[in-house]
Amino acid sequence: MRKPALAALCSVLSLAGAGCMIGPKYQKPGAPAPPAFKEQPPDYFKEADGWKPAQPNDAMFKGKWWEIYNDPTLNALEEQVAISNQNVLQAEATYRQAKAAVRVARAALYPTLSVGPSITESREGSGLTGGIPSGLRSAYTFPADVSWEPDLWGSIRRSITAASAQAQAQAGDLENAKLLYESELAQDYFSLHGLDGDIDLLQRTAKSYEQYLELTRNRFAGGVASDLDVAQAESQLYGAQTTLIDFGVARAQFEHAIAVLTGKPPAELTVRPLVLKTPPPPVPIAVPSVLLERRPDIAANERLMQAANEQIGIAKAAFYPTLTLSGSAGFESTRFTTWISWPARFFSMGPSVAETIFDAGKRRAQVAESQAAYDAAVAAYRQTVLNAFQQVEDYLAAQRVLTEEAVAVEESVKSSERALEVATAQYKAGTTDYLTVITTQATALAAERSQVDLLTRRLTSSVTLVVALGGGWDASQLPTMQDMKAARQ
Repeated sequence: MRKPALAALCSVLSLAGAGCMIGPKYQKPGAPAPPAFKEQPPDYFKEADGWKPAQPNDAMFKGKWWEIYNDPTLNALEEQVAISNQNVLQAEATYRQAKAAVRVARAALYPTLSVGPSITESREGSGLTGGIPSGLRSAYTFPADVSWEPDLWGSIRRSITAASAQAQAQAGDLENAKLLYESELAQDYFSLHGLDGDIDLLQRTAKSYEQYLELTRNRFAGGVASDLDVAQAESQLYGAQTTLIDFGVARAQFEHAIAVLTGKPPAELTVRPLVLKTPPPPVPIAVPSVLLERRPDIAANERLMQAANEQIGIAKAAFYPTLTLSGSAGFESTRFTTWISWPARFFSMGPSVAETIFDAGKRRAQVAESQAAYDAAVAAYRQTVLNAFQQVEDYLAAQRVLTEEAVAVEESVKSSERALEVATAQYKAGTTDYLTVITTQATALAAERSQVDLLTRRLTSSVTLVVALGGGWDASQLPTMQDMKAARQ
């Protein structure tokens, strides 16, 4: 190689190694975070009512947030979501796809090498050789081509960073999917057992109505009650039995939904009946600023902001020239026996520079486009933060209101039961008609159903509160940028 060519090549390589980064450096935009939640537990609420400050060793902060309900069946079902739920598996595959995209982007940092050995046989026509037929000619070639585009302006490095941020966002989406379907399963589970409570109540009520019907028939046989009383007692009983049967449809649907959430056909899962008795457990509540690190959807949107920021630098790098280093070497011969031999060698190498002179404003438009995309990502991030605070406030308010309502409903149940006892005694004494008994029966049943349904609502609401708080996830669990760039699988 001639000395001038060698010197030029060394200069080009030095320039390539000193490449700079064009475009803005990413800095995480701020997001509104109040010093405290608006919904705070009143002074008369105790830990047993579902409130307590967050502690670092709380069970829900270990990831398996459902364990705070102390239900072995629920624990077993929840464990299957991350393993067998098809939507979670789809999100996991998307995450692996994003990690592979990082490796695709990293490959651009390195030269590409290709080989193309060939053997050709040719013969010229007699029209080209004055009517004299020519013999066969053989050509044996074994070229190796190498090409490398140095990352002078940082566009490749920014592409790697953008792909890594996208992969981190997909990791956040994966955790968010797990949280979504885990919470859906928990809500379906509590709703199903809430129906078990309704069924148990209606079964006990139907037995009570049967006793009242027998009492009314005996009184009718003794001439102290009318057939109207008997008909009313029968109607009350049949109505309760109809409602009891109808609960079976909703229960079956919840059971089927739970089976699908665990990745099983509905025929393969049976959830045994259970009457809910225990109110929601205490839910750890941290300060609002912690919420920004606890929610995987917030973390995913923050990563998308960095990916959008890197696209601005990539678009700006297009204003600068590109340098390509290429070379070719190999063996070429007309005889197979001398194909791979030192005299048959050939080579060529050298740099080339390309610069776009005119593009009718295309690059400026691409920069504006990427800037607008970044601004949109920032707005989406801040809106996600606001939505998160709204959800927490909503579910804190729901827990507070439902806890207060539970106290009132309990008093209503006690009063309606006392009223039914009085009406029954008066009816037996003949001082009131059976319509009064029916009315008090309906009131008592409505109050008891409200109590059962309210406990179900409190449990499902506590699930949504746990999920709104991030379900025990933490942003530190997100793979780092270095992990993404160094990923091999």
